[in-house]
Amino acid sequence: MSAPEDPSLCDVSEVVRRLASDGERGLTAALAAERLRRDGANALRVMPPRAAWRRMLAQLADPLVYLLLAAAGVALVAWFVEGRQGWPTDAIVVALVVVLNALLGYLQEAKAANAVAALARMTAVSSTVVRDGVPSRIAAAGLVCGDLLLLAEGDAVGADARLLRCASLRVQESSLTGESEAVQKDVATLAQAATPGDRLCMVFKGTAVVQGTGTAIVTATGMASEMGRIASLLDATEEAPTPLQREIAYIGRALGMAAVLISALVVAVILLISDLRSLADVIHVLLLGVSLAVAAVPEGLPAIISVVLALGVLRMARRHAIVKNLASVETLGSTSVIAADKTGTLTRAQMTIVRVLTPSGATTVSGVGYTPQGEFLAGEVPLPATGNLRDEQAAVIGGGCLAGNARLQQAEDLHWAIQGDPTEAAFLVAERKLAGVAAGGVKDVAEDTAAGTVTGRDSPEALRQQRFSRIGELPFTSDRKMMSTLNADHAQGDARVLVCKGAPDVLLLRCTRLRLGTTMVALDETWRQRLLADLATLSEAALRTLAVAYRTLAEDEALNEAAEQRLVFLGMVGIIDPPRHEVAAAVREAHGAGIRVIMITGDHPRTALRIATDLGIVAAGSPVLTGVAMDALDAQALAVAVRHTSVFARVAPRNKLRIVAALQAAGEVVAMTGDGVNDAPALKAADIGIAMGVTGTEVTREAARMILADDNFATIVDAVREGRGVLDNIRKFLRYLLSSNLGEVLTVFLGVVGAGVIGLASPDAVTGGVVVLPLLAAQILWINLVTDAGPALAMGVDPIAGDVMARRPRRRDERVIDARMWFGVVEIGVVMALTSLLTLDIFLPGGLVEGTGDLVLARTACFTVLVFAQLFNCFNARSEDVSAFAQPFSNRWLWATVAASVLLQMAVVHLPVLNVAFGTTPLSLGQWGVCVAMASVVLGFSELRKAVNRWRHAR
Repeated sequence: MSAPEDPSLCDVSEVVRRLASDGERGLTAALAAERLRRDGANALRVMPPRAAWRRMLAQLADPLVYLLLAAAGVALVAWFVEGRQGWPTDAIVVALVVVLNALLGYLQEAKAANAVAALARMTAVSSTVVRDGVPSRIAAAGLVCGDLLLLAEGDAVGADARLLRCASLRVQESSLTGESEAVQKDVATLAQAATPGDRLCMVFKGTAVVQGTGTAIVTATGMASEMGRIASLLDATEEAPTPLQREIAYIGRALGMAAVLISALVVAVILLISDLRSLADVIHVLLLGVSLAVAAVPEGLPAIISVVLALGVLRMARRHAIVKNLASVETLGSTSVIAADKTGTLTRAQMTIVRVLTPSGATTVSGVGYTPQGEFLAGEVPLPATGNLRDEQAAVIGGGCLAGNARLQQAEDLHWAIQGDPTEAAFLVAERKLAGVAAGGVKDVAEDTAAGTVTGRDSPEALRQQRFSRIGELPFTSDRKMMSTLNADHAQGDARVLVCKGAPDVLLLRCTRLRLGTTMVALDETWRQRLLADLATLSEAALRTLAVAYRTLAEDEALNEAAEQRLVFLGMVGIIDPPRHEVAAAVREAHGAGIRVIMITGDHPRTALRIATDLGIVAAGSPVLTGVAMDALDAQALAVAVRHTSVFARVAPRNKLRIVAALQAAGEVVAMTGDGVNDAPALKAADIGIAMGVTGTEVTREAARMILADDNFATIVDAVREGRGVLDNIRKFLRYLLSSNLGEVLTVFLGVVGAGVIGLASPDAVTGGVVVLPLLAAQILWINLVTDAGPALAMGVDPIAGDVMARRPRRRDERVIDARMWFGVVEIGVVMALTSLLTLDIFLPGGLVEGTGDLVLARTACFTVLVFAQLFNCFNARSEDVSAFAQPFSNRWLWATVAASVLLQMAVVHLPVLNVAFGTTPLSLGQWGVCVAMASVVLGFSELRKAVNRWRHAR
């Protein structure tokens, strides 16, 4: 048997009958085991883990990797055909680079997966069920339909269930509905279908009990639960590739085609103008083509990008951010909109009393959250320890504590936490703050506690419990909008004191007097209007309001609703879920970086606007768009609305998806934050979803690309800064690698064309019918080995520029390598090639400039100039506009790699064994000087170009 489609519309007895259960004894153990086998575990569906070898192969799914593997294959075939002795070095080097790249990506993804698994273990849920009439605690995954679920304060609800019985039951459902206030539950059957937030006779998987007790029968588990239904939306939500992934794929395709075309063209030219007389000549030309293909493609690019991103991930991990995908670091750097959930993300999810209004006046309460650190302020000064105002404040706060069931406690790590309703806990925190005033103006009661002044038996809670004892309670209901407790006052001869707490307008109707200082006065119309004006002040400030009243009951008076009349009004409080203290500064920094911050919440529009205004997200009076209003807008109207609205309230999961889609359609790169399961579909659809690691649900952590382990919104802005720095560094080494590799290709290409077509070199440059090449294949591969990976990787860890957060975000359609950068790459590549070829001609006998050496010497000089030109290039590639001499020593790793490259080049020129392997000959000191001077032309040209650019920008 199964539960009705909507159990909230059925009578309790019908639900129990349909589930073949027992409302008192629950299921039998045997029946529960059978249903568990039939329906499966009460868990959300997750993708089965991929085998390690599949995850490793997935790292190779990249166009650049395909090209490198093809080049390695050609090099291996050429080595085999040529019949060389030893190892196929060219193919091995390229293959090792590919394997290293794949290994780095695999290890990082495995590390992120382990971190997510650890978070899931931290949030494992257990539940109390009745089976065979015996209560027992089991893992929530073992719950089945028909189980009798026992609920108490502090419990996490393990499955969707229909309430059979409850007493003062309040459930925090913000993770499901986005509503920050706890919901009062009852067992009454609904007359018509309603949304989860309005189904008061139901409790839902993933929510938490903050007050009271209840008994419920499980009606849905796993993917059939409300949380599971939202999670199923993830299957229909596609995860878009990151901007960096799209760009690298584009670069891979472009470079791949360019490499093939250039190699084919050079080989064709040589074949056309040369008289090839043997197979060895043909192999020589083919090997040159392979070498050019390798030179045209920066084979270390995938590995370098992975290393740079991994280093960024490690830096972010130290800031409590777990990145599940390496490329997500760069996506954060491109973020133009941060769509933030309010409850628990922008706010602390800790209800706090900030205003207290009594007949004698008002006070402001400083401090936020559950840590009792703060003070009561009358105007700009601390509340006096004595006087009418102080007595009234104490009465309101003390009465609110009596009319509640929450507990405030401090753990061993000095962290303050609550059990029960957050709103009731707000009174307990305020009570400790007020106790600090009474003890002599102590602002931090935690410090005073350490001193022994307000602790142990003398703490506010202990003193209150010594004086009062609970006799009975009338629970809060949505109809009554109030609750009352009857207490024996031992200091007044066990007088029976009824304390009431509830909506101010409701309590005022039941009050006939008010307390002014320590005396009672009649609550006439003048006082009533004044108190209603005070209430309006709190409401206009978007504060949740509660009032407190009391009266003494006679011995023969029963505790019922009739007793809640002729009350004495004490005062009212204004409560708010306070913003996180670091968020306002983070929002300002985001705005300064050109990033728009929007708030998306299920909370009331007025409350949402208040928080957004306090945080600086919007100005006071800005428009708020609700989910209902959004449903009435078509796609075009919504596109207009999202451009002008930054606060969205009372939204449903489908609304969040539409907002993200509309922003993306407008060209924005969207980062979506959230902690509740209702945020998960939007997190997956966003360019980067950011889940809260502490308060976030399992669903959000699975859907997100990044997890904030400390739930700190400011970490997002730090991540944006890190992402922009990573993108800057990626552009630096791309600029360096592409211009340097282009210099190599153009050196060979122009050398071949010049020698064979336009006669740039002398006839002696052609020997045996084959064009003499400026560089040998082995030299080209050596240049890549010496100058590519080391300096490029060092540029990948360049310090983040000071102005990185003063720039506008990169547009979605803006390429990592834009037209300006390509123009600079070509300029430097051409200068590098011409300088190298000019050096070749200087040293080549019979050249345009009468040479002084032989062919081997000329080729060695050309080879050395090209290496040194690339090393000079790594300094000017650090910026398109800033001089290389501005901060020359800010990157010690760059200097270390340059020094190593210089030493390696000296070795290949002067060591005999390397002379034979690479076709080089030693250079004299004077020849070294010529080579260094020619190579420095690249740096001089770049400095001149940057100076012209700065002059143009200054005009």
